[in-house]
Amino acid sequence: MAHSTPLLAVRGSEGIYMLNGPPTYTEHTSFTRDNRKNCKGFTFSKDGSLFAWCNGETVNIVGTLDGQLLHTLDLPRVALLAFSPQSHVLVTWQPYITSKNNPQGEPNLQIWDLKTGQCLKSFFQKKMQGWCPCWSDDENICARNVNNEVQFFEGNEFGKITNKLHLQKVSDFALSLGPQPCKVAVYVPGSKGAPSFVRLYQYPNFEGPASALANKSFFKADKVIMIWNKKGTAVLVIASTDVDKSGASYYGEQTLHYIASNGESALVQLPKNGPIYDVVWNPNSLEFCAVYGFMPAKATVFNHKCDPVFDFGTGPRNAAFYSPQGHILVLAGFGNLRGQMEVWDIKKYQQISKPQAADTTYFSWCPDGEHIVTATCSPRLRVSNGYKIWHYSGAVRHKIEVPSDSELWEVQWQPFVEGAFPEKAIKYQNVPNDVLSIDVKPAQAYRPPALRNKPVTSSKLHEDELPQNMKPQTTDKQLSKAALKNQKKREARKAAKQESKSEIMPEAASDQEPRAVQYSEDPEVDKKIKNIRKKLKAIEQLKEQEASGKQLEKNQMEKIQKEDALLKELEDLELGL
Repeated sequence: MAHSTPLLAVRGSEGIYMLNGPPTYTEHTSFTRDNRKNCKGFTFSKDGSLFAWCNGETVNIVGTLDGQLLHTLDLPRVALLAFSPQSHVLVTWQPYITSKNNPQGEPNLQIWDLKTGQCLKSFFQKKMQGWCPCWSDDENICARNVNNEVQFFEGNEFGKITNKLHLQKVSDFALSLGPQPCKVAVYVPGSKGAPSFVRLYQYPNFEGPASALANKSFFKADKVIMIWNKKGTAVLVIASTDVDKSGASYYGEQTLHYIASNGESALVQLPKNGPIYDVVWNPNSLEFCAVYGFMPAKATVFNHKCDPVFDFGTGPRNAAFYSPQGHILVLAGFGNLRGQMEVWDIKKYQQISKPQAADTTYFSWCPDGEHIVTATCSPRLRVSNGYKIWHYSGAVRHKIEVPSDSELWEVQWQPFVEGAFPEKAIKYQNVPNDVLSIDVKPAQAYRPPALRNKPVTSSKLHEDELPQNMKPQTTDKQLSKAALKNQKKREARKAAKQESKSEIMPEAASDQEPRAVQYSEDPEVDKKIKNIRKKLKAIEQLKEQEASGKQLEKNQMEKIQKEDALLKELEDLELGL
């Protein structure tokens, strides 16, 4: 990639233009601004070397380096565009239309060869959902879902179907990312009392009862979202129902499942009831973050064994975004929330900043891993349209407000190949804003006139949960001899101090009730004891479920097996008090 910084493509009622990324934020002059007011869509190629857009008259394809026009396609009705992973072909989709003279309609999905500009193949694709064919990263395989089967093409030769995966009522599929061999996850909804299921296959091994790499079935699923990690080793499945029969949730019911290509599967245990707002893989493919639960929502990072690694507590959030390098995580509350963003250092699990971007409808990381863009776009919001470019420290680097008689429809960063921007050390100091901003005072809760001159008393509907590390604590066996000796000395001093306090003030100690359960004078020890007892209580519940005849998941059985170790750790902690 020739550009040292990514470009930002902007589309609105005034046309399409490109902005140079940080630190200049000037218009990219190599791209000729398209001022047509009917620009329906645009897209970059996966490596960012090509850019295509449709303006209501033609589809144009240019090189991002010099803005040279490569192809112009006479397609005035095209609404959606997509490049293949290696930029060999361009896919266009236009609304499906029939008429009295032509009741069958015309093929509305075209695949174009970018070397010659010729149409390789045309298909019928009536629905907008799932319109684009899926490719493996090397473009050796291309797949489409047609009439209860997944059809495969090889080498971008679309004249012949080379393979088929046929399952009764298959409604969705997802190809794995990463290197070969390519894997495919397929979803079949349940019917007549039979459960829904997701199966994993390795291309092209589809025949025979033992051909599936993994299988996961579940009853509560009207639809699913399947999310592969970048290495193609595991897929996360969000299964949801449209209606919650218990009446507890307006959003229906959601469950999160983990399926690995080695055959392992598990139900991800989410500690708080409520909807699942977002699930995202870390680019390292070793862990994922889930945002879930009734507001204020929880956010938790899980490892590839579905064990919690870090709990971010509760807050007004409904989305999560990892940086391209995977070293920073942004938890945000957009949509009907106020736009609060929490920026976290994932290696230290330390919060970096907490900016607020009100009325945000779009968020995206810049490929450099240091900047983000937030935008307020129409038609989601037709007022206060515009976009901001932020540094992860919370500083606003660039800000554009669209005039009231215009609209902003879309912004998008130019992608770069993986590794183009190496990870940089995280800076915690506050960085000043590069643009002037008006501080908006937070809205105050309404107080009746009789209480306005009286002190404000804090009252919360929910007690906020604080972040906590969920990694296993270091045991005595893992400590060095010197560390173990120092630990015993500290515990002896605490015990002597506690004993002397009880001798001096025995009556006062017995008369007063503590505000919270306190096991020692060390809050860290208290936290460990509390967490262990919480885990033991959960294990007891699992054992009761097992005794009642319920079949437990693999990760639930693993939790039961940890009971003895937890009891030993609790005993050691209590002996040291």
